Amino acid sequence: MVMRFAGAYKSVIARETIFSVSKSERGRAAFRPNPAMIVYLSDKRGFRDDVMTNRIEEIIHEAYRKQQRKGVSPSEIASWRNSLGFMDRILGDREIPDDAGIAVEYIVPCSQKRIDVMVTGSNAKKQKTAVIIELKQWTEVEVTLKDGIIRTFIGRSMREWPHPSYQAWSYALLLEDFSEVVRKSSVLLQPCAYLHNCDQDHTVRDPRYRECLQKAPAFLKDDAAKLRAFIRDHVKYGDRGEIIYEINSGVIRPSKDLADSLVSLLSGNREFVLIDDQKLVYETALSLAEKAADGRKQTLVVEGGPGTGKSVVAINLLVELTRRENLVKYVTKNAAPRAVYECKLKGDGRKSRISNLFTGSGSYVNCKINEFDALVIDEAHRLNEKSGMFANQGENQIKELIHSSKLSIFFIDDAQRVTMRDIGSIDAIRDWARRSGAELTEMKLESQFRCNGSDGYLAWVDQLLGIRQTANPTLDGIVYELTVCDSANELRDLIRQKNHSRNKARMVAGYCWNWVSKNDRKGVDISLDDGAFQAQWNFNDAAMPWLLQSKSVEQVGCIHTCQGLDLEYIGVIFGPDLVIRNGQWVEFPNRRAKTDASIKGYKKLTLIDADAARKKMVEIIRNTYRTLMTRAQKGCFLYSVDPETNAFFKQAASRSEYPILREDNHRYAAEDP
Repeated sequence: MVMRFAGAYKSVIARETIFSVSKSERGRAAFRPNPAMIVYLSDKRGFRDDVMTNRIEEIIHEAYRKQQRKGVSPSEIASWRNSLGFMDRILGDREIPDDAGIAVEYIVPCSQKRIDVMVTGSNAKKQKTAVIIELKQWTEVEVTLKDGIIRTFIGRSMREWPHPSYQAWSYALLLEDFSEVVRKSSVLLQPCAYLHNCDQDHTVRDPRYRECLQKAPAFLKDDAAKLRAFIRDHVKYGDRGEIIYEINSGVIRPSKDLADSLVSLLSGNREFVLIDDQKLVYETALSLAEKAADGRKQTLVVEGGPGTGKSVVAINLLVELTRRENLVKYVTKNAAPRAVYECKLKGDGRKSRISNLFTGSGSYVNCKINEFDALVIDEAHRLNEKSGMFANQGENQIKELIHSSKLSIFFIDDAQRVTMRDIGSIDAIRDWARRSGAELTEMKLESQFRCNGSDGYLAWVDQLLGIRQTANPTLDGIVYELTVCDSANELRDLIRQKNHSRNKARMVAGYCWNWVSKNDRKGVDISLDDGAFQAQWNFNDAAMPWLLQSKSVEQVGCIHTCQGLDLEYIGVIFGPDLVIRNGQWVEFPNRRAKTDASIKGYKKLTLIDADAARKKMVEIIRNTYRTLMTRAQKGCFLYSVDPETNAFFKQAASRSEYPILREDNHRYAAEDP
C-alpha cells in the first residue's frame, strides 16, 4: 500500500481511515491521532513530488494557517522555500526508502517548539527511529562563552541564539522526557543540524560546543554527502509516518528519569528549604493541583514582597508536581531569574534535560485549553500583554497562561512592575480567572527572609521613595547596614570588600547610561565623578548568569539582570532619572538610556493621555529603585549622581526624621527644563 499526502491538512481523514484499516487487518485496535501538532506529513516520495511543484512553501504555509489559525512571516516562508530544496537533494539518495516518513514543522508536545524536519522509519536492526533535523540558512556564526549559545544574524542584527545542535538535541530530550510512546516503544531519536549555507567549521564546531555536537552532529555546506549517510544509516526501512502519528496520539507526561533528576538536585539544597508560610503556600498549591486534576480549573495568586521566598516556593512546586507526573513548567517573562534558578539547581551553567522545564511567558499563545497540568508563573508582575519579538502575538499573557493550564500559580508583587509593558497585577489575574471559569485562591507570603528579616527596612524604603506612607520614617531600631557614599568609587570599594568572602555583593544602577560595551567590549558605559569612576554594564556572555559570576563584582547590573538571587550586599547608583528638588521627587524619563526599552512608548502615551503617562512613569522609575534597594540580605550602599539627592539620602540615613514625602508631594518632568 502506497500513501502520499500533500500536507496533513489535506490528509488527516484519509490518514486516519488508512491506519484504521491497516491496523485492523493486523488484528489491532484502530487509533485516532490528534492532528493539532502535525503541520505537514508525507512519505519521501510525496515530499519530493511537493518540492517539484516549486510551491512547497505555499503547501506548508496553507497547512500551518489552517492548523494554527495564523500565518508566518515572509522570511519564514522564504526559509521553507530555500531550506526544503536543500533537504530534497539530501533525500535523493536511493538507499533512503521512498516510504520513509517525512514531517515538516512538527510541533513538539507540551511546547511550541517546531522540529524543522523529521525522517522516520527503522534501522537495520528494525528499531523504530526518528532523525530530527534542525535546518539553518545562516552564513555567519560567532562563538560565545555561554553553554550552547552562538551569535548570528537574525533579521538585520547579530543576536544570541541556541546552537543548532543544541536545538535539535533539546527537541529530542523533550520527546524522550514527555512522550510515553518514545519511551515504551524505544524509539531511537537521532538529532542533528544542517547549516546548508555555512562553511565556518571553526566556529560551528568550536570546542566550546563539543558536548552538544556529540549529541547532535552539525552538517555544514560541504557536508551534504555526510548528512545523506547519517540519514541512510539510521533509516533503512520506511514507516509511512506511523511513528509521528503514534507519538502524536500517545500519552504526554514527564518521565521518571526527569522527575528523579529534579528531586536529586533539590535534595539537600539549603537555598530551597521551605520555611513558615512558604510551606503553607506549597501544600495549598499541591492540594489545588488535585482539585484541578478532577476537572475543576484552579488559579492560585501568591502575593509577596521582596525577600518573602516566592521563587523558593515556585521551584519546590516545579519539582514536586513533576515528581507526581504532572505536566508542569516554571514560567517567567524575564530570562534572568530562569537562568539563575536553573543554575542554582544544577550547580553549573550547562544545559541539561531540566532546561526544557524553564520557559518564557510568551510560549503559550497557541496552547490548547488545559494542555498543562500546572504552570508556575514567577515574577508575574512582569507579564506582558502581547508576546513575540515584536510584541505582536497573542492577546494577553495572563489569559493565555490560565487558558493553557488546569492549575495556574502566579507569584506576584504589584510594586515590582518596572517597564511600560508590565501588565501583571492581582486585579488582572482575578479578572481573567473569573472569565476563564477558574476557582480563585489568594494567599500572602509575609515572613521576611531578606534585609535581615526586617519589614521595617522595606517600609522605610517605601517611605523614602514616596511610594506609600509607613510607620518607619527613620531607620531607628532597624538592624540593617545602610551607608550613603560620597562617590561612586567609595561605593565600589565597599562592594569589593563585602564580596571578598562569599561572592554575594554587587553594584547596580538605574538604566541611565547607554550600553556601549554591548558592541564594543572595551567601551566604557558608565563614567562618573569627572571620569574618576568608570565601569561597564553587566556582560551577559558567559556560561553562568551574571549574578553568579565572580568577575561581575566589577560590573554594574541593571533591573533586568539582578533578579533571581538574594545577595548579601547591594550597591545602588541612582541616576539622573529620579532626583530630589526642594523636598520633592522629580522623575525624568528622558534621562533614561536610549538602549533601555523598558520605557519605550511613554512619549506616545503622553500625547494620548498625559496623566496616564505620568502615573506610569512615576511607578516604573520608583519601583525600579525600590527593587534594586531591596535585593540584599545584610546591607545597602547608596550613591546618587545628583548632589542634592545624595544630600537627601544622607539626611534620611542619619537615623533622624526627614521630611515625609507623600504621594501628592512630587513633580514629574517629561522633559528637562
